Amino acid sequence: MKLLMIEDNKSLSEMMSMFFKKENWEIHYAYDGIEALEKFKENPRSWDMITLDLNLPGMDGIQVNNEIRALSTTVPIIILTARDSESDQVLGLEMGADDYVVKPFSPITLIARIKALHRRASLGSEKKLETDAETSFDVVTDHFKLSTKTREAYLQGSPIEDLTPKEFDLLKTLSQKPRQVFSRDQLLQLVWHYEFYGDERTVDAHIKKLRQKIEKVGPQIIQTVWGVGYKFDDSGVSE
Repeated sequence: MKLLMIEDNKSLSEMMSMFFKKENWEIHYAYDGIEALEKFKENPRSWDMITLDLNLPGMDGIQVNNEIRALSTTVPIIILTARDSESDQVLGLEMGADDYVVKPFSPITLIARIKALHRRASLGSEKKLETDAETSFDVVTDHFKLSTKTREAYLQGSPIEDLTPKEFDLLKTLSQKPRQVFSRDQLLQLVWHYEFYGDERTVDAHIKKLRQKIEKVGPQIIQTVWGVGYKFDDSGVSE
């Protein structure tokens, strides 16, 4: 795995380098936002993972996140944020990050989160490359279809584009059981799994971005059940 760690705290980077070496990962470091973008732009498709501190000199982490997402909608991004920066956590997720880890954190926890996100992203990339003549869809309704093999989803025949790994997994989880209401806690467990320790705003931030991408191609099919959670329901979509 080729990882770019964007972190202005060199002591933290040096400490993490010992753990990264044990995993035999190829690690590159950037200590400010401008340097990070220059490294990323050298070959955007070559990176397998980004860890991104939000408090950076030169250019803050939110700006860096936005610039990276403009170049790549699929590279997994884990934001690193201080415990008292909850609004930044939500903003980072809304801007396309896939996960966040709160400082101070255990190196083992960060390694586990990187591995979990990389597994899901790698699986999605491998499946998307398997372009058979006939695509099998795991979810098919009157107006919607989704394939885990190609990591593609369609609403009224139009592709829902630029889904991040987490957004796709969230859409898959909801659409596999149409009209079933999932609480935020259930979605955290099903989509982020036991390795993720987050709060309900994480789900809300991803739902918001997912809805924006759905609305580019058709009516909204992710419904809010107030006081409970969310459900997939395309029964109101007109022909």
